[in-house]
Amino acid sequence: MWSAGWNILILSFASLASAQIPKKCFPPSKYPSTRLAEKYTKRPRFNVGEKVYYNCATGFIPHRGSRAVQCINGEWTKLTLKCEKKSCGNAGDLPNGHFEYEGNSFVGEKVYAVCNSGYTLKGRNYMICKKTGWTGKVPSCEEGETTCSSPAVANSVKSGGSVSVYRVGENVTFTCSPGFQLDGAQQVTCGPDGQWQPKPPQCLPSPDKNEPTPGYQEAGKCGVPEAIENASPADKYFKIKSFASGDRVHYVCNIGYIPSRGSRYRMCDNGKWTPITLKCERRSCGSAGEILNGQFMYDGIEFGDVATVICDEGYILVGKATRTCMSNGWDGRIPVCEAVDCPEPPEVANAERSGTQESPYIYRSVIHYKCRVGRLIGPKEIWCTEDGTWSSPPPQCKEMTCLPPNVPNAYWMGAHTNQYQHRDTLYIECKRGYSMTGLNTVTCGSDGKWSPDPPTCGRTQRRTYQRHY
Repeated sequence: MWSAGWNILILSFASLASAQIPKKCFPPSKYPSTRLAEKYTKRPRFNVGEKVYYNCATGFIPHRGSRAVQCINGEWTKLTLKCEKKSCGNAGDLPNGHFEYEGNSFVGEKVYAVCNSGYTLKGRNYMICKKTGWTGKVPSCEEGETTCSSPAVANSVKSGGSVSVYRVGENVTFTCSPGFQLDGAQQVTCGPDGQWQPKPPQCLPSPDKNEPTPGYQEAGKCGVPEAIENASPADKYFKIKSFASGDRVHYVCNIGYIPSRGSRYRMCDNGKWTPITLKCERRSCGSAGEILNGQFMYDGIEFGDVATVICDEGYILVGKATRTCMSNGWDGRIPVCEAVDCPEPPEVANAERSGTQESPYIYRSVIHYKCRVGRLIGPKEIWCTEDGTWSSPPPQCKEMTCLPPNVPNAYWMGAHTNQYQHRDTLYIECKRGYSMTGLNTVTCGSDGKWSPDPPTCGRTQRRTYQRHY
């Protein structure tokens, strides 16, 4: 009985003791719109009382609350930090035009430039809001419309006669002179960049000058069917120069274009081609891809458009900066935005270094310097900038000396020298007939100044007595 009782009592004390052992915490939870420093996520346990700190996620800024949570007996306290989406605000004025906003100017949203009538947009037609503000060159609206000069194709006749300037969207159709055949697109369009799309063709000498040329037709027969906007007859008809009534041909969209509506067939009807209703539109490439720590800025996502990579602040581009929408999709590979890495920070003699202690020293890593001896000359901290260099040269720890104190009508015991070292102490006494204001003990400080300020010695005033009668 006694043995069993003692056993129960001992077990009870053991249970009580084990229950009082503080519990450690697992890694803290994730919260919306916040991020936890990577050094915390790699640790399996945290000690009781230990604190960790959250920051707002990219594109968000602190609104209210504390950044810290604390481990209390195996549980983390609740995070009170509230982050709100960062806004770039107003993009400013656009002379001779205006900006149209995609949303509320939050990070990731775009603002589009729209020029007034009679003005032409120069540059990309939008900017994008990033955490550093509106990104991209500000567009401008210049007076005058974009035009294309008259295309010159030797040995040809073009539609429109002798027009010297064409507006965006206007077409020109070429017919080769007798004895020459067309090499390239028969119809070109004035593009928004002032260039003909596609490139104007050539009229090359025909191998057999007795054969009918494009556009020529015998009685009851049809000549070579002409190209239409963004489409041409299939290649198998290329060598056929004459078509009988009832012959049918089909068209294919040019490279980079796909059928959108209408029939691709037309027929030779007693020397005339029936109308064709085929309409071709530019092929869409969709997204150019997702980039960690960066994003694409698009001229568009259709054939011929270009997507340009913009890395986030503190990251540099590795790979080609652009991708072009081709007939089979975006060309090239998705590039990478790598974190900026600064070299090992310089050591400073007689100084202690704190802050980020191990490489890599990524963007915004901060190094603090504190002098063990002497006075700090220069910045007390340097940081890794977005171009991979330190913000400034490191400081120096310069040992300062003090000049002899200038105290008229005073003297002090000990060595008299031109310079006193840090921590040297002097005991100052006023000459006879003078009295002291201030402390008589001064010490040479690390800043080259006496501390406290040296006293002053003023002449002692004689007392006067007034005789009373």
